[in-house]
Amino acid sequence: MNKKYVFILIILIALVAVFVFLSRKVANNNVLTLYGNIDIRVVNLGFRVSGRIEKLKFDEGDLVKPGQVMAVLDKKPYLNELMQAEGELNYAHANLLKLQNGFRKQEIASAKAVVREREAAYYNAVMLNERQNCIKNIGAVAKQEFDDTLTKRNEAESRLRDAQEQLSLALEGYRYEDIKAAEAQMEIAKAKLTLVNTNLADTEILSPSEGTILTRVRELGAVVNAGASVYALSIKEPVWVRTYINEVNLGKIYPGMKAKIYTDANPDKAYEGKIGFISPVAEFTPKNVETVSLRTDLVYRLRIIIEETDKFLRQGMPVTVKLYLNKNGFQP
Repeated sequence: MNKKYVFILIILIALVAVFVFLSRKVANNNVLTLYGNIDIRVVNLGFRVSGRIEKLKFDEGDLVKPGQVMAVLDKKPYLNELMQAEGELNYAHANLLKLQNGFRKQEIASAKAVVREREAAYYNAVMLNERQNCIKNIGAVAKQEFDDTLTKRNEAESRLRDAQEQLSLALEGYRYEDIKAAEAQMEIAKAKLTLVNTNLADTEILSPSEGTILTRVRELGAVVNAGASVYALSIKEPVWVRTYINEVNLGKIYPGMKAKIYTDANPDKAYEGKIGFISPVAEFTPKNVETVSLRTDLVYRLRIIIEETDKFLRQGMPVTVKLYLNKNGFQP
């Protein structure tokens, strides 16, 4: 081969190599690479009330759907409280109706009859006393006998007034204050019934979301206090990456910025995500950040939310996050 052509070929190869190197350098400069770990929310589930565990429907590793019953307490004590609360409400309601409706017609008629009876007794006592008074002056009646008839008249008058007052109360009905007190007592009974129903409903643990049982803390027959953990549930969504960025690159990112996430287990598969949170406070680089250059720098914590997850993402798994920027160092 002619030396001239060999020289030209070498020059072309060198130019191609330089072009490829510069292209890769530019490409690398337009990719912001971060390192972090998968972060999955874990919720500790327990009963809001105390009692003895009667049912545990799931074990570690089981998948649960939203609204599924996971555990149940012995309901008998709470059903008894429910019966008592319903009885108290019925009693309060009946008492209120009695006060609102007032006295029955038969009771009013009986009060009127008593008044008529005592009116007659009073009339007779008055007539007897007047006759005794007429013959007292001629000495036909003893003073003691006259005083007895006067006393009986006064007693009959008092009994008549008492019967008239009782009739007046029966006609007017019960006092306004008594009715209001009965209304308040009924509201208290309603509130107690609502509370008892709430406690009865809280004898069951319902799954708040889709997820996987990490730990079953209690066993059947255990007596638990209110709030004691029974299950630890790893919820399916949201799943995010906890990572950090230094101050130099902080101005290149923003909330909602798209990102790609790669795992060591499957480096060819990219998970789509976006920046959901940028901490406003700087902190020292955590030990689990996998870049030597950032070890002594102040960084800002990021949360990269993964849009579509799968069963291969696990709590604490190390991942690589890539943010693609334009030629000016920002994402287009």
